[in-house]
Amino acid sequence: MSRRGPLKSAVPSNIVSPVRRCSRTACGRPAVATLTYVYADSTAVLGPLATYAEPHCYDLCAEHGARLTAPRGWEVVRLTDTSAPSRPSGDDLEALANAVREAARPRERTAQAGGKGAPGADPVEVGRRGHLRVLRSPDS
Repeated sequence: MSRRGPLKSAVPSNIVSPVRRCSRTACGRPAVATLTYVYADSTAVLGPLATYAEPHCYDLCAEHGARLTAPRGWEVVRLTDTSAPSRPSGDDLEALANAVREAARPRERTAQAGGKGAPGADPVEVGRRGHLRVLRSPDS
């Protein structure tokens, strides 16, 4: 029996990795885009990272994707990922904050502020799901 520990490899292995890496030589950064060549149209298509690696596609990191150039006479088409949720703008966040402040205001103060909470003008609760309520408009 050997008293030495388990055998250690002299070369670290990057073969099994949950993160796909850039296909460029000596680049180990995570891939964020997939490059595909359409030879019939002389086009290089750079789009969002494909769901799985394909043999004739190249995964690129952000830096290599941004610096991509095509051969002379070829066109580069850059596709954007429209399925990703867009970040809310400052106006969206301000409107949300105002709605939360308005909802937190007591009814008496709301009635004095502009008659929105006046008797007879209250919206009627039609349904409820969890903490959310469905209200009927006072006009209908």
